[in-house]
Amino acid sequence: MTEPAGTAVYLYGVSRGLDPAALPDTPGVGGAPVRAVTAGDLTALVSTVREADYGEEALRVNLEDLSFLEATARAHHDVVDQAARTAPTAPVRIATLYRDDDRVARLLTEQHDTFTRALDRITGRSEWGVKAYAYAEAMAAAPAGAGEDTTAPAGGSGAGAAYLRNRQAQRRQREDAGRRITAQAQAIHAELADHAVATRQHPPQDPKLSGHDGTQILNVAYLLDDDQVEGFLAAVKDVDARLPGIGAEVTGPWPPYSFIDTGDTEAGERR
Repeated sequence: MTEPAGTAVYLYGVSRGLDPAALPDTPGVGGAPVRAVTAGDLTALVSTVREADYGEEALRVNLEDLSFLEATARAHHDVVDQAARTAPTAPVRIATLYRDDDRVARLLTEQHDTFTRALDRITGRSEWGVKAYAYAEAMAAAPAGAGEDTTAPAGGSGAGAAYLRNRQAQRRQREDAGRRITAQAQAIHAELADHAVATRQHPPQDPKLSGHDGTQILNVAYLLDDDQVEGFLAAVKDVDARLPGIGAEVTGPWPPYSFIDTGDTEAGERR
């Protein structure tokens, strides 16, 4: 299929064994219908998009627009998510573009082994995300007097020395709380990782985005075998209930965005 002038082909992901009748019925980016490009046992999920919106120059501007980025990411996810419910599907990065369907079919042939390895890794598995937060109770200082050095600073006593002692004690308490929270986050991750095939740690989210008052101490994706999900969810629930001042929340299942490496399908690529 040759695309009309001024358009390109947007690639969402690659499935194996996808029944064409099960193509996602949700619209793709920009409201474009989704179609299949097939080569052998692989099926690419694609849409035709306007270069005015998704061309290289346009993307430099549009991907800085949060509303455009959010709408594109949501549409991209919806297509991949629907396909993944039917067949193993390897998502690619948003805004991955090709000239036409023929080039996409050639990609499937040239990168068949790469996509096959990725699909082998995720078949029968799904991604789950866990975020953990430390609230005031967990961040609180150790009980008064615990490990506190009550010796006055050399060279004086009275109000000034007491003030300095208090500041030193507060600093030590914050440092101790930080160490405790770090150790607790590591222990939580180790406990949850026992249920997973693989994990991927992500940077903590900005509190403005997370919407939580607590300090985010864990932001990890876990790749789970389907038969491990129940035990994993129970472990997250237990962490949330068992640890004072620690809140844990889980999201999923997701297509395995964090565990796909398909090599040369780069964002904004035109071939």
